Amino acid sequence: MDDLEPLRALGARFPATFAWGVASSAFQIEGAATADGKGPSIWDEFCRRPGAIADGTDGTIACDHYHRLESDLDLIAALGIRAYRFSIAWPRIQPAGSAAINPGGLDFYNRLVDGLLERGIEPYLTLYHWDLPAALQHEHNGWADRRTAYRFADYAGLVAERLGDRVKSFTTHNEPWVTATLGHEMGIFAPGLKDRRIAMQASHHCLLSHGLAAQAIRSARSGLQLGIVLNLSPVYAASDSPEDQLQARLDDGFLLRWYMDPLLRGKYPQDVIEHLGADAPKVRADDAALIAQPLDFLGVNYYYPITAVAGTPFNPTRPGVPVTDMGWEVAPERLTDLLLRIDRDYELPPLMITENGAAFRDQVVDGGVQDEDRRLYIETHLEAIAAAIEQGVDVRGYFVWSLLDNFEWASGYSKRFGIYYVDYATQVRILKRSGQWYRSFVAATAAGCQAAAVADTCPTAGH
Repeated sequence: MDDLEPLRALGARFPATFAWGVASSAFQIEGAATADGKGPSIWDEFCRRPGAIADGTDGTIACDHYHRLESDLDLIAALGIRAYRFSIAWPRIQPAGSAAINPGGLDFYNRLVDGLLERGIEPYLTLYHWDLPAALQHEHNGWADRRTAYRFADYAGLVAERLGDRVKSFTTHNEPWVTATLGHEMGIFAPGLKDRRIAMQASHHCLLSHGLAAQAIRSARSGLQLGIVLNLSPVYAASDSPEDQLQARLDDGFLLRWYMDPLLRGKYPQDVIEHLGADAPKVRADDAALIAQPLDFLGVNYYYPITAVAGTPFNPTRPGVPVTDMGWEVAPERLTDLLLRIDRDYELPPLMITENGAAFRDQVVDGGVQDEDRRLYIETHLEAIAAAIEQGVDVRGYFVWSLLDNFEWASGYSKRFGIYYVDYATQVRILKRSGQWYRSFVAATAAGCQAAAVADTCPTAGH
């Protein structure tokens, strides 16, 4: 058996049309915080709060991707992948969150899209990855106000009109749970509020804006693939106690069903509504139909399962189990459980695993980074996805999080998720062992499918 045979064997478990990619987000890598007319975002302002960011840093420079676009696109191409998921910085397009497009910002994304296509890489565009224009937060409290949903739809339509001739995949929101719960209830992400009532109203307005944006995108351009990305975790009660069982039901309700149900069933889960009481969001009669727009795909971001312990919402670990540098449990088999569960409980569109990866304490030794823990993490999670596909779940793509080490939100630069190591002082990039493995895997998979196609044995979409 040659060294590539295990890679080909794993790759053969996926459909021939499966999209292999990497992912990033604007605020985490672009830098250039005020370049070419860009306006401030709520994250620019949140970073200035004393103690908000663990290492006291900000996204002003980040990975300087804005100024290193061509060389970073070459790094993506060097992986041999054919899909790249990125986000648009809304305040780079509309500095105040409304009105005309900023030409300088649009030019950057035109160059990004064109550069990807020139390298044979399909762009997967996300409209919102948490960097709300600060002006909308100041004018009417951001996502707490319904007007932001309409501003978002206007922005979505403009981007679809300008980039939709070349970009075929549009995601409205990345992880609206994070926007609402971490940003408006726990206060550990921008805008840093701590009010459950506001958080739940913000969650509703994010979902409403998704529906309105879907309509605007489809009105601007026909034939686009449209979806939303949710961070989903399977939830397991820590014990049989009624208290832990209740916590499990609530965790699942707030994290998964609160978003999946309105998107795919046209209503919020009643048990969560009853639990919220006066904190439940104000919803208009036609909102349910607006939110439940047809989806061409659903993006799933998976990192860890939740072990429900009474009084500890969204607990990401158990005693004595392996964890990442974020303190999140490493449990690839739980991804299979998650995919099978949502496939059983919902009428799903095709799924994309839009983020999956891990932070570890990487070190450069002799010019390289031997991150075997991350390499194994990726491999075992691919095996988990393959197991779900073999049991009938329609998964169409996988994106490693992330392309580069980057600004990891409230953790600053202290956590590294990238398959490329970034020396922030010099901006030198080094492909880690995990990235080398992923490159070899994608190449072996493509070669295996090409060889199998001759014999008419390569898996096809829907297998």
